[in-house]
Amino acid sequence: MPAATEALDPITPQYLGDLITWYAVGARTTESQTHREMASGLSAPVGFKNGTDGGLDVALAALKAASRAHAFLGIDRLGRCAVFRTRGNPYGHVILRGGRQPNYDRASVARCEAALAAAGLPQNIVVDCSHGNSGRNETRQAGVFLDVVRQLETGNRSVVGLMLESNLEAGAQPVSGSRTTLRPDVSVTDPCIDWATTRRLLREARSRLKGVMSTPRPLG
Repeated sequence: MPAATEALDPITPQYLGDLITWYAVGARTTESQTHREMASGLSAPVGFKNGTDGGLDVALAALKAASRAHAFLGIDRLGRCAVFRTRGNPYGHVILRGGRQPNYDRASVARCEAALAAAGLPQNIVVDCSHGNSGRNETRQAGVFLDVVRQLETGNRSVVGLMLESNLEAGAQPVSGSRTTLRPDVSVTDPCIDWATTRRLLREARSRLKGVMSTPRPLG
């Protein structure tokens, strides 16, 4: 089972890298030079989210930086301080997560494609169905997801993946002083769709796209 994670802590990838096949860098850390340097050495594709305002410039700059070689201080597998030298990561891509306005629709995706082309970057895009694209309302994630599926049905080939905020049960809950008040299987961070909805969406996407996208397109 392929596993994905957010590349947040710049030390732990040295210890967990063999377990991870895809990384995301969040909207608030895409601008971080430390995370751009780290991404340049990760042995997996890395998605950079657009800024919290919805702008693409920060993500495009991060893609350029991560695609190039770097040298920086870090912690090696034995816990020692060391200088890391990377070759650059050619498998970076943008994650459209919305901002002040959603940016998953056809026009927004086309603007992202044009911005990537103008920057000389591959037109590879992942759409985050949560966060700004859903207004942090989990019930809207399905609509975002199915809109992008329709784009793929009608010929889009720049979208290489979608992200859903999913848990066993729907919604979210605050963390209080006592664990005894927490509801089992409900997110304590972002609002999530439940597993039944997740399963329905994935099966519908497979049914609608299996004849359209029979051969996966590489990120390179």
